Amino acid sequence: MNIFSDIRSLVIDCLNEMTGAGVLPEGLVTGNVTVEPPRDAAHGDMATNAAMVLAKPAGKKPREIAEALAERLAADPRIDSAEVAGPGFLNLRLSTEVWQGVIQGILQAGGEFGRSDLGQGAKVNVEYVSANPTGPLHVGHTRGAVFGDALASLLAYTGHLVTREYYINDGGAQVDVLARSVYLRYLEAHGQEVAFPDGTYPGDYLIAVGQALKDKVGDAFVGQGEEVWLQDIREFATAAMMDLIRTDLARLGVKMDVFFSEKSLYGTGKIEAAIADLDAKGLIYRGTLEPPKGKTLEDWEPREQTLFKSTDHGDDVDRPIQKSDGGWTYFAPDIAYHFDKVSRGFDALIDVFGADHGGYVKRMKAAVSALSEGRVPLDIKLTQLVKLYKNGEPFKMSKRAGTFVTLADVVNEVGPDVTRFVMLTRKNDAPLDFDFAKVTEQTRENPVFYVQYAHARVNSVLRRAADAGIDCDDAQLAVADLSGMVHPAELKLARALAEWPRQVELAARTHEPHRIAFYLYDLAGDFHALWNRGHEEPQLRFLQEGDQATSQAKIALARASAVVISSGLGILGVTPANEMR
Repeated sequence: MNIFSDIRSLVIDCLNEMTGAGVLPEGLVTGNVTVEPPRDAAHGDMATNAAMVLAKPAGKKPREIAEALAERLAADPRIDSAEVAGPGFLNLRLSTEVWQGVIQGILQAGGEFGRSDLGQGAKVNVEYVSANPTGPLHVGHTRGAVFGDALASLLAYTGHLVTREYYINDGGAQVDVLARSVYLRYLEAHGQEVAFPDGTYPGDYLIAVGQALKDKVGDAFVGQGEEVWLQDIREFATAAMMDLIRTDLARLGVKMDVFFSEKSLYGTGKIEAAIADLDAKGLIYRGTLEPPKGKTLEDWEPREQTLFKSTDHGDDVDRPIQKSDGGWTYFAPDIAYHFDKVSRGFDALIDVFGADHGGYVKRMKAAVSALSEGRVPLDIKLTQLVKLYKNGEPFKMSKRAGTFVTLADVVNEVGPDVTRFVMLTRKNDAPLDFDFAKVTEQTRENPVFYVQYAHARVNSVLRRAADAGIDCDDAQLAVADLSGMVHPAELKLARALAEWPRQVELAARTHEPHRIAFYLYDLAGDFHALWNRGHEEPQLRFLQEGDQATSQAKIALARASAVVISSGLGILGVTPANEMR
């Protein structure tokens, strides 16, 4: 049930009727016709741009089309009024019965209200986190994990078949550094004093790994050269770090479907196959690049390289894929990895990167466009930095990792629900301030509390109703007589609830799960406003003493609010609160 889609269908039907009557010419394309809330709520419940977008192709003035359309729309019982505004916008007011019907529809659909088949079963791969396996996840990874996981849930909610994937960057030199760092902790576990050279990982989290290595191999590696232990410790340390990362993700309620190893691309022919695919398309050549911006000719050494002609697919410059010594550049395995994704039959790919990967966007999009011949879109979402505060002051925590604040530190401080919700209170590409004091306050300024409190208040009403002997089963509430639900504050809440399916589809189309958090905060505001008005206006209270029928009608509105809040929090990965302490 999507009232906005229903009214848009009505608008299209009326336009078709106008075509049949000769008011509009044949062949008009109505794909850009929208029905949305007006910018100013005082103008009505909905507005359509139909007359504005059809005027030019129809060869008519917008107001002429709008007036004819308004006459037909007003004949529908769902439309109380259709008024032409400005050059040809059409503002609509819907009947009270429509909003009452929305409440009944929510209670009948339950948790299915707002779900859609927008995705039509399209297979989507969402890759997120993908941190180097060299230590625990830090607060920056936390934001990417929450964003990616919420986006994956949002897409699944709207009919996409979603695969959550983590790319393990275990093929590069940083894993050798990890192995050397673990070796030092291993020697330490044997009682030796060690020093960590610059560039190694000195965090305490490797102490347990060094001890575990000692427990496994004893003193077999003590005093031995790298040629003896480097490969074994690489594998041991990587496995230990991935266990730590999985544990960190579990703290947030994040569970991946696939962990894909970069190392699996080497020595298996997969990189070569991806490059061969591009070569067969005429996109690999030997050439010399122009010096990068900011480089002077004195410090630039031009040399012939093997290049990917990424400019043919929207990049700014062509990209090297092979070093002068014959080794692959860091870009080559990433091409192969995305070739593997395309080969797995995904209809769309989404990569969630940190903001420091902004320069990587165009080249990766170009690679996927070339590999899939434009069939598979790649959307790359960048997550900006998180700044930690407490009472407005920069906040430094234990930093057990040695150089950064970990995901575990944040979750241990405020819990997974607060962490997840707050991480989604800003658009992904906007910086986020995370104040540990504010996110635990029980005030309107704390968005997660504000939304949770609305859900808890509904449950308190249901408990009190049960104590009063009022039947509050959803099936019973769905058939309650709502004809008396006419107060502006009640109808405002009903209109907000009707927005849920539209907001879900909008968030899914734009890959912006923060829209769900924003919507829930506004919805909670409308609910709390109605609750508070009940203190001064007894007729607005959800429980009407001695009047079961009226109580059920008002409780139906409250319960519908809880259904939507619960669904929204579910997408965000936040547990609805049944009571607040």
